[in-house]
Amino acid sequence: MTEAQSRSSLLSVLGRKAVRPCPIWLMRQAGRYLPEYQAVRKKAGSFWTMCMSPELAIEVTVQPIARFDFDAAILFSDILVVPFALGQGVRFEDGHGPILDAFGGVEGLVRDEAIWAEKLAPVYEAMRGTRARLAPEKAMIGFAGAPWTLAAYMLEGKGSPDQRAAKLAAYRDPEHFTRLLNVLTECVAWHLIRQLEAGADVVQIFDSWAGGLPQAAFVDWVIGPNRRVVEIVRKAVPGAKIIGFPRAATESGYQVFAAQTGVNAVGIDTAASMRWAARVLSSRVAVQGNLDPIALIAGGDALKRAVDDILSAAEGIPLIFNLGHGVLPETPLDHVAQLVAQVRGAA
Repeated sequence: MTEAQSRSSLLSVLGRKAVRPCPIWLMRQAGRYLPEYQAVRKKAGSFWTMCMSPELAIEVTVQPIARFDFDAAILFSDILVVPFALGQGVRFEDGHGPILDAFGGVEGLVRDEAIWAEKLAPVYEAMRGTRARLAPEKAMIGFAGAPWTLAAYMLEGKGSPDQRAAKLAAYRDPEHFTRLLNVLTECVAWHLIRQLEAGADVVQIFDSWAGGLPQAAFVDWVIGPNRRVVEIVRKAVPGAKIIGFPRAATESGYQVFAAQTGVNAVGIDTAASMRWAARVLSSRVAVQGNLDPIALIAGGDALKRAVDDILSAAEGIPLIFNLGHGVLPETPLDHVAQLVAQVRGAA
């Protein structure tokens, strides 16, 4: 890490320092609420083209930094690049989201790292180019989907409200499902390592479908694979900074995740209590979150109160200010500016 990067407030928080004002970045901060993003999207013609065109991905990644001066940029990419690297077809349809080809079984997945490197080369080129464009004190975030979440997409062929296909596969043939999670763990860790080597200062693991699982399944499908990903990454990149986001986990689930996976920070979603997280989680990890994205749309006094509540609850702990999920497309730009100004003013 360079001297300038050592001044990054986000990296300081991941080193367990309570920094005030706390660093702020937002999930989906490079997205449809920005007119400059919409212009690039129109030029590109498709979301996937943007992800796989380094020059476009770089441009979109730095847009919210230029407009709002966030403390970190997160690479414009998608969690489904891992299934793509493994050989499953992925496409994005306007109005429908991601569509994946029918899953052909673990035996049909590509296990060749040279092929992974070739297929995902644009992602790592975009990472290198973005890091070069950012001021040194701005943290560069890479990411990947967690094995369970990716398995849910791969088996359902799209997003799912209840991850039924993945759950049925796991219940009916646990051995085959475990092999799938193991392959995904290997590829996710490899992808995170490549991003760190290409210039990421920190990586985040998105377990977007971690909520609603029975306790034993949460341990087997969420905790275990995330822990193995962290172990593999740290073996290759000692001291790697990693944020885990097991969205919509229970309080006990978040607690176990913080205690057993080895991450530096845990992101909590909107429904979780920041006061509880400050009391229970912060003894082990930094906490990231957890403003309601709808409060950001509302703006005004409602937004001010919501931000004040989080900052008050997290006083004295290592906090990364973020949303409980991603920025929504209808979010007014001046509300995001209001949020950043309020967080920055809370020294």
